[in-house]
This record gives sequence, structure tokens and C-alpha cells, in this order.
Amino acid sequence: MSTGSGASISVRGVGKTYQAGAGPVRALLPTDLEVAPGEFVVLLGPSGCGKTTLLRMLAGLITPTEGVIEIGGKPLFSGRSAEPSRDALGSLGFVFQAPNLMPWRKVWRNIALPLEGKGVSKAERRARVEELAASVGLSDFLDHYPKALSGGMQQRVAIARALIHHPSILLMDEPFGALDAMTRDSMNLLLQKVWMDMGKTVVLVTHSISEAVFLADRVVLLSQRPGRIQDVVDVDFARPRDLTVADDPHFGELVGRLRKQLGGHR
Repeated sequence: MSTGSGASISVRGVGKTYQAGAGPVRALLPTDLEVAPGEFVVLLGPSGCGKTTLLRMLAGLITPTEGVIEIGGKPLFSGRSAEPSRDALGSLGFVFQAPNLMPWRKVWRNIALPLEGKGVSKAERRARVEELAASVGLSDFLDHYPKALSGGMQQRVAIARALIHHPSILLMDEPFGALDAMTRDSMNLLLQKVWMDMGKTVVLVTHSISEAVFLADRVVLLSQRPGRIQDVVDVDFARPRDLTVADDPHFGELVGRLRKQLGGHR
């Protein structure tokens, strides 16, 4: 496990119920989860199990129906307020399934977008982008427009944008799900390197069992809706991991264990 600048995450009794026309829909049962500073945790489970709901609650995008979330020991939602704490939000970076880049802005200006609202000067924005770009393999593409980049390169831009304000926690919602297998492998290697270099706390949602086992310190398996934690699997392969770790019999055992609990899902 990486030990760096990441912050802890504490989830205590957090659940979510949506109000629908046919009545309340229970998306996530009361859930407890502790993520240590610098840990890489993957949320895995079938579609509709509540893993994205949980991730979005950690990001302050959805208000829990019940329970408490703490970021770095401080409440994400204070008292009865449905609005997340600005201080806590400043500790978070979020990467969505789609890159969501602005096509009329060059790559460097897409990455720098979170800094503009903070009043950072153009010269400092550019300098900070150039420093970060080297870590994610974008140095030669900063003055390109997004349409000139492949899907994998666009997701690199999205990751850089999420990291540009130096968050201590990186939340990722299936960021590589739309990529082909080879590109996905390269992005997994890149993400592992970024995590090891920067020491962020990472919580990633995926449908891919092999991706979860490759990246995680711990895989948190959620059940069918209403979601609950069904299993927590420790992954103890040495870091850095390369793609040959998938040939290790223990890797296959972990993948098989999780697949069995998912009922044959990939």
C-alpha cells in the first residue's frame, strides 16, 4: 500500500433511498467502510448494486439518506445540511466514465479549468499543467484539441484535470470502461504509476474483476441491489505490478473467488 499525501475516508452507516413514483427504492443499505490514507480501494459489483451511488456520495454529488461520511476526519456533510463542506470538496478529485472535455479548449486549458475558478494566473496555470503533464504522458499534446486525441489520451487529460488542484483523494467511476483491452492495460499501468508517485488515496469503481485485482490494495465487493458489502478481498501482490502478475496462480484464485460471488459476471 502506498503511504503518501492521501487523506482517510470513513463511511459509517451510510445508506441511500431514492423516492420514485412507485415508492421508495433502496439503492444502498447502511454501509461501513474505512479507507486508509494512501490506500487504493476498488468497488466491484453487478450493475445497479449501488457502487456508483456510494462513490458519488463520497464525492458530495449525492446526499446520503442516512449515516456519516468523513474526509480526513472531518464531516463531508455538516449537520442537517444537504450541501457538502467546501473544505472537504477541495480534498477530492473526480474522474467520470467519459472524459467530458471541452472541444473548443486546448488540452492544457481543459486540464487547467479547475484553477481558473480559483483565480490562478494564466502563467501559473500553464506552469502547473506542464509539471503534471509529464506524469501522465501528455507533455507533447498540451496544445492539441481533444478531437486529435485517442480515447485513452482523452482520459489522461481527464485524470490530469482531476489532479491539477492537488487533491488528497481521487475518486474514479469506471474511467476505462469504454477503452479497448490494450489501451485499458496501458491506462491501468499509468494509474498505478501516478498513484505510487503521488501517494493519493484512490477509490475506483469498475465492472472488471481482473482490473480490480490488478489495481487494488483491497477489493470491496457489493451485492445486488439493495447494495451491501458482501466481501472485502485483500490483494497483496508487490508493487509496482506489471501485466505478468495475471499469470500468477494466486491472481487467478482471487479473480475466481470474486467471479463466483458475482454469479459468473466478468
